[in-house]
Amino acid sequence: MGKRFKKIVRQIHLWLGLSTGLIVFVVSITGCMYVFEEEIRDYNQKDYLHVAVEKNPFYGLESIIRNFEKLAPKEGITSIRITDSEANATVQIFSKKKKVYFFNPYNGTLAYKTGNDWLTTVLEFHRTLLLGETGRFIQGWAVVIFIVMLVSGLVLWFPGQMRLLKQSLTIKWKASAKRINYDLHNVLGFYASIFLLIIALSGTYFAFKGVKTAAAFLTGTKLSDGKKQKEPKPLVIDSLAKRYAKIYQAAALKYPGATSTNLSVRKGGELRLRMIYPYKWTRNQNTFYFDQASGQLLRVKLYKNNNAADLIEATNYDLHTGKLFGFASKIIWLLASLISASLPITGFLIWWKKGRKKS
Repeated sequence: MGKRFKKIVRQIHLWLGLSTGLIVFVVSITGCMYVFEEEIRDYNQKDYLHVAVEKNPFYGLESIIRNFEKLAPKEGITSIRITDSEANATVQIFSKKKKVYFFNPYNGTLAYKTGNDWLTTVLEFHRTLLLGETGRFIQGWAVVIFIVMLVSGLVLWFPGQMRLLKQSLTIKWKASAKRINYDLHNVLGFYASIFLLIIALSGTYFAFKGVKTAAAFLTGTKLSDGKKQKEPKPLVIDSLAKRYAKIYQAAALKYPGATSTNLSVRKGGELRLRMIYPYKWTRNQNTFYFDQASGQLLRVKLYKNNNAADLIEATNYDLHTGKLFGFASKIIWLLASLISASLPITGFLIWWKKGRKKS
């Protein structure tokens, strides 16, 4: 590669890094903390995620919701989470006031109440920098810039001569502190780059609709939003508790075997029911959309009908979080995220020491 070309790439890499370094650090460190979210919750919340096993049947979603409405009449429900595969798992109700209520599945009594835990804050920090939609916009474009930096970093790492390849792959621990810092940036950055590119590219899928469109174009398929149902018949408007219970019971009866179910209110006012079934690679998830006021079924998206674009969507979350390949990949994602968080620091030190030397 020409020296002039590398010089241009180096300047791009430098100034993009200096302008987004803090954001990259925050997104990376919060992502690192969230990799083992499931395991952390199972450990920290074991006292209220489950109750003692009983021989009694499920108390019923309608009765549980009514108990919630008595306890918190002014809070409203944003989502409900049911772990279908574990009879003794508590039913979680998330309120509009950002509180979580854990109900005993056998008798419907309140087992525990808490505000959003620190992991929820970590996730919000990761997604929006705690700045709402503005933060989401900033974070999304910072990830795009990070992808450019990863590619430019690989260009800068590539040795001019093959005989120098070995030293480009090792950290010289006996060298000066300046050289060690340089190697930490370049060598660790190289080893983590392929994993960080996967993490970053899968992250853009959440941030930009255009990425979903591009994935659909490349697969020659169209991302499905669910099959529309026939014109509905007039319905009797039930109470919220009865309406939600009917929706859950009907879906569980028609599509049994789900490991977990989530009922949530979307921004547009639709009610969404997600049912996740056992899977190894691509998430097996049935999604149903309802009219919130009437409970009328509007659209259905079944995983058995997924095309290539739908499979990418179903796989992307597990790919982004490291869940796709099991515990080993979670460790790799954790280490890659730690390296990612270190790159702005070591990169800044390289620039700062060069500036001092010139002075």
